[in-house]
Amino acid sequence: MKKVLTVLAALVVIVVVAAGAQQWLSQTNKGGPVGPPETSEATMVTQPDHCPRVEVLVAPGTWESSKTDDPFNPTANPKSFMLNISRPLQEAYPAHEVKVWTLPYTAQFKNINSQNEMPYDESREEGIATMETEMRDVFRECPLTDYILTGFSQGAVIAGDIANKIGTGTGVVPAERIRGVALIADGRREPNVGQHVGNPVGGVGAEIALQPLNLLVQPVVPGATMRGPRQGGFGALNDRTFEICAPNDAICDAPREIGNALGRATEMVQANGVHSVYATNPYVIPDTTANQWVVEWAKGLINR
Repeated sequence: MKKVLTVLAALVVIVVVAAGAQQWLSQTNKGGPVGPPETSEATMVTQPDHCPRVEVLVAPGTWESSKTDDPFNPTANPKSFMLNISRPLQEAYPAHEVKVWTLPYTAQFKNINSQNEMPYDESREEGIATMETEMRDVFRECPLTDYILTGFSQGAVIAGDIANKIGTGTGVVPAERIRGVALIADGRREPNVGQHVGNPVGGVGAEIALQPLNLLVQPVVPGATMRGPRQGGFGALNDRTFEICAPNDAICDAPREIGNALGRATEMVQANGVHSVYATNPYVIPDTTANQWVVEWAKGLINR
């Protein structure tokens, strides 16, 4: 009897083991789970060692750049305001860690006094396409690199338009890759869109103020469409986008009320006075200047 029980127990063990083996083989043949899932190297996001942690994209204003300029050592206009931002950042960080890239584009504004220049619309679109190509190429090779965007005047419009597309889901890189955006004298500045920095201003960007007068201003600025506000604002980037505007700057602090269209358009073309002294104007941001604020802000984002 004892031998019979022993044989029966052995048979039960064999049956259980055989059933388990059959189930394992069945799952293996069907591609089913056979144990804890393993992390595939193909699903891990990596990038080459030469990729920078952060790329700072700098967009100069009208007449401060050229299509053939060197994005790492721009010399098209030695007095370009944005050099007061790009150079301190290049000096503060090694190039392999922080890439500082200055947008090379035609940067012109055809107007009644400069009929041979590229129209504003074409110049702006060229700038947008060039900057987006740079971001697209870097993102393709370096998917973990983050970006900081900053621009002045026409460059602020370019950087702001790109931020608008990224923030609303139609840009060339995901919104989570943008650490921040700083726009100085943005011609499409809209109150309560983005974060305002500095002393209060009561006006709006020239493109918004002059939109109802677009046809009337064309004799002064042919090929410069006054497009109004950015649809969707900055979307997901709203809390990371900062607008800097000097009080009474006709480019970003234009009066809301419709007045003399030709006079307002002429002010936009001349863009002198307040618009030309952001590097030294102490009344834009208390206790600092616009460029100094952007440099320290960018360092804070890079160092985090």
